[in-house]
Amino acid sequence: MDIWKTLYLKAAELYRPEEISPFIYARNVVCALESGSGEIFTGFCVESCGGVLNLCAERAAALNMLLNSGQTKIKRLIAFRDKAPSGGDSGTPCGACREFFMQLNSENRSMEILLDYEKRKTVTLQELLPNWWGDDRF
Repeated sequence: MDIWKTLYLKAAELYRPEEISPFIYARNVVCALESGSGEIFTGFCVESCGGVLNLCAERAAALNMLLNSGQTKIKRLIAFRDKAPSGGDSGTPCGACREFFMQLNSENRSMEILLDYEKRKTVTLQELLPNWWGDDRF
C-alpha cells in the first residue's frame, strides 16, 4: 500500500461529522500526516461560533505529533472533508495552518500536501508560501 492510501485511510477513520454542542461542530474535516520519522499522526477540526476558537484538522494533527513525539518535521499531509482531495485547491491547508507549519520547522517547506488523490498530485508548502517572511529568523 502506498503512503497516500495509508494516510487517507488513517484520516478517514476520524470522519464522523457531529454537533458536540449548540456551539461546536467537529470531525467534518480530517487530516493525517507523516512525520519526519515516518510515524503517522491524525487530527480533526473543531469549529465553534467564535472563529478564534476553531482548530483546523491540519493543526490538530501537527499538535498531536508535537505532543506525542516531540517532532516538528512533516513529510506528507492529506486533509479532506467527505472524500479524498480531487484537484484544484482541494486539500490545501488554510493560511493559518500554512504559517504554523513554517513556524514549527523551516524544513516543513518541503512537505508534500496532496491535492489530488487519484492522480497523486502534490504541492509543497514552499509553493504555497513563497518568499516566507520568517526565513531570516531560522
